[in-house]
Amino acid sequence: MQNNFYFLRQLSVRLSEIILDYTVVSCFSQSKDELVIELNNSKKSFFIKANLSQGLCCLSFPESFHRARKNSVDLFKEVILKKIIGVRQFKNERSFALQLEGDSALLFKMHGNFANVLFFKDGKVAAIFRNHLSPDFETRLEEIDRQIDFSKENFIKCRSQFSATYFTFGKIIFEYLENKNFNQQEIDDQWKLFEQTLKLLAKPNFYLAERKGQLVFTLLPVGEIIKEFDDPVLAVTEFAERSVREQVFYAEKKSALHMLQTKIKGSENYKAKAQQKLEELVNNQHYQLWADLLMANMHLVKTGQEKIELSNFYDGSPVSIKLKPELSAQKNAEVFYRKAKNQQIETNKLKASGLQKEKEMVALSALTESISLIADLKTLRKKIEEAGLVKIPQAEMEILPFHQFKFKGYKIWVGKNAEANDKLTLKHSYKEDLWLHAKDVAGSHVLIKHQAGRIFPKEVIEHAAGLAAHYSKRKNETLCPVAFTPKKFVRKRKGDPAGMVVVEREEVILAEPIVGSRA
Repeated sequence: MQNNFYFLRQLSVRLSEIILDYTVVSCFSQSKDELVIELNNSKKSFFIKANLSQGLCCLSFPESFHRARKNSVDLFKEVILKKIIGVRQFKNERSFALQLEGDSALLFKMHGNFANVLFFKDGKVAAIFRNHLSPDFETRLEEIDRQIDFSKENFIKCRSQFSATYFTFGKIIFEYLENKNFNQQEIDDQWKLFEQTLKLLAKPNFYLAERKGQLVFTLLPVGEIIKEFDDPVLAVTEFAERSVREQVFYAEKKSALHMLQTKIKGSENYKAKAQQKLEELVNNQHYQLWADLLMANMHLVKTGQEKIELSNFYDGSPVSIKLKPELSAQKNAEVFYRKAKNQQIETNKLKASGLQKEKEMVALSALTESISLIADLKTLRKKIEEAGLVKIPQAEMEILPFHQFKFKGYKIWVGKNAEANDKLTLKHSYKEDLWLHAKDVAGSHVLIKHQAGRIFPKEVIEHAAGLAAHYSKRKNETLCPVAFTPKKFVRKRKGDPAGMVVVEREEVILAEPIVGSRA
């Protein structure tokens, strides 16, 4: 209900009391669907943060806001240094405008997934925040107001189209009426309840409540009330902050539960396949029988025979046995005994793994239940970490293109091959790192990682040069010349093969190849 007309009407009034005569000093965005506006009256700042994402469309008014140094872009530059001369709420609409001097305005259109901020100049849209909503360029300020007939006559006439007629209400207001048994009442009682509700909406309090397991913002006492406010600015700001935290909490909780369900499903599939295989083995114990029959009837088996039919010990039924003609009866029996033994080993393993999977499924189910009951982010993250459910970032999962060494507190990285040399030098280096390479032969690129305020010690350079020598075609020589230079003097030309670079301002040191100890 944070974008409902009845709330925005209260918010507009409060904003006009606070920000009149403030000046816009900055307007920027540092994430896709978030716009931040800073106002100032030469004494203090007032921030408006519009989060227009699909997950949470909401305004908030933080006491301070620290702009990021990177990935931040200035927007609506024409509003900078313009003074706020009014706040206009549009009739029966989820939109209001900050009216600026110079016949300008910033319109906040709080329409859920189609929410946007529009800049008007001389009555026309000059720029919009969410550019993919191009129809917003056709918006006209004089056409935004909408009319609703709140008379009793219209109320009676439109009973069958109640939600369409009073489109400003929204789900929570309709739910409030339903909780008051609105639909079960006579028409006069319905009208009284309708009037009472409108009066509450005209001078409401502002509530944060839990409804159907979710945090909601409401002007009416619906659900379990968590906190009550009399200031719309404070109320919606706390709602926005709590909602962001809640979004993170539920997203991480959902991810953990999904991961557990995937593990349980995998265990169930494994157990089912193992059980099927086990049943096949139990019902197919012919190798032992074949071996026993051959040993008991060796005199009937002739050399070169590929097949023989013998009578079953237990019921006298014929048993057909395939033989390897190059083996004797005893050797064929030994083959069958070995297969029977392997069958038993496999059977035992399948039984053991089945029991293990059952234990895992019990533990996973208990963990699932435990996590589903957690109600705060800190406890959730601790539980997830203890359970080993933390996802490894993709960057960490990638195999590094270099070997890692450490010497006297310095990190030394050695490329693994020609392609890895390029990745090491071009993607994993800093311009002040020291770059080394065995001179005039193929070999690994080597980096000594720069440490702020420190000069590379001679013994560290010598050690890294020894590694460069070892990871080159000269690793078997007594001494190897190794070139070194700051990484900023190493560049790669377009079209050069993997590992080939151009080096400028190099120095050369003679080094004995060394193996080194990996970090």
